[in-house]
Amino acid sequence: MLLLSLLAVLLAQALSSAVWLSQLRTSEEEGLQASARSLARSMGASVSYFRSLPVAYRPLVLDQLRSMGGTRFFTSLNDRALEMQTQPLTSRSQLVIDAVNDGLRAQLGNGMDISVAFVSPDDLRLFNSGLKLDELPRSWAYYALTLEPLNPPVLVTQIRLSEGEWLFIASLLPEPYTSLEQEHIPTPQLWFIVLTGAFLLLFTGLLVHWQSRPLKRLARAARDLSLGDEAATLEEAGGGSEVVEVSRALIAMRQRISRYLTERSQLFSAISHDLRTPITRLRLRVELLEDEALQAKFTRDLDELDLLVKGALQCVKETDIHENIEPIDLNRSLLCVIEPYLAPEGDGRVTLDGRARKPYPGKPLALRRCMGNLIDNALKYGHRAHLHIEDNAESFVLHVDDEGPGVPQQRLEKVFEPHFRLAAHQQGYGLGLGIARNIAHSHGGR
Repeated sequence: MLLLSLLAVLLAQALSSAVWLSQLRTSEEEGLQASARSLARSMGASVSYFRSLPVAYRPLVLDQLRSMGGTRFFTSLNDRALEMQTQPLTSRSQLVIDAVNDGLRAQLGNGMDISVAFVSPDDLRLFNSGLKLDELPRSWAYYALTLEPLNPPVLVTQIRLSEGEWLFIASLLPEPYTSLEQEHIPTPQLWFIVLTGAFLLLFTGLLVHWQSRPLKRLARAARDLSLGDEAATLEEAGGGSEVVEVSRALIAMRQRISRYLTERSQLFSAISHDLRTPITRLRLRVELLEDEALQAKFTRDLDELDLLVKGALQCVKETDIHENIEPIDLNRSLLCVIEPYLAPEGDGRVTLDGRARKPYPGKPLALRRCMGNLIDNALKYGHRAHLHIEDNAESFVLHVDDEGPGVPQQRLEKVFEPHFRLAAHQQGYGLGLGIARNIAHSHGGR
């Protein structure tokens, strides 16, 4: 939500800035074209004035203008068009050159020989002798052609008045078009975009944090619910209406699950204990039978029935865990399970590699029973148990590897079913792996 909101605002700001900059450049080009036309009119008036003067008076008038200083143009008369290195054409410089050229020809006639170009101040030549700008007296051209420290390009216009007489006019464009450079996004506009994005990120972050806190509480409550924690009470979460509805639904679900587990435990316990009494009576009556073959059949059936009842009792006892949740030191719990097998006191059939980094919330006896069932199976059917712990920020993993023949691929799920054995001669109730998996599931693992 944060990133998408920020991206939307930045895209909107970029789009509005692009539109604004396009309009700004359009208005600047219109202003630049108007300034170029005004400049062309002034040049045309100057050319018309010089053409009206007698040829002998023209140098005198130029000397007086240079001595006065502060004129808009620097003007000189030359016997030929001066050759200078011109600047590369850009869209703006071409716009100015075309406007000046068109304005002069409109005033002076299309038959005039006119040259218009932009020249760098360092490449500018002013007289037949090739004098540079910095070689002239300061009062002659300083106000007309220099704008330190910018040194913008100079617009040079050369017009042929007659054979062997060229009028040289050099000038700068008026502000703010002096440099001819296109304006980029101004710094205040960039700061506006940055500050807008920062404020949006801040306030949207606060909003998301305010809305996500009750969701995090609900997540913790759901995790505790998976452990069957009855100690921690779940309160109705605040925040938006959707979050409140979710918290109410979770509270109701928790109450129904708790009631169901309690009723299931009571039902299994009652049925199992009630069955043991008639089984005991039947055993006593079987002992009174005189037919040994019939007595053996009844005894075998009662043993199977007793096995089923004991399995049901053990299943309820092992999986329906009524412990309080507390931080568990898994290293200590695991050590209690494998200590009898560790060398040198034990037979060395169990090895352990790795350690848990921190305590984990859970039910100590249940987790110890889960790990014990796995290790017992490894020792019973695989002769040795090699334990390896992987503990990182995401999960705690306990690997229990044995040296037995393994479980066939097609029976990997069957071994978790109650009373299932891979071999008929195996002892036990066939509940160990199923109980271990149920305990892992109840702790949010697998």
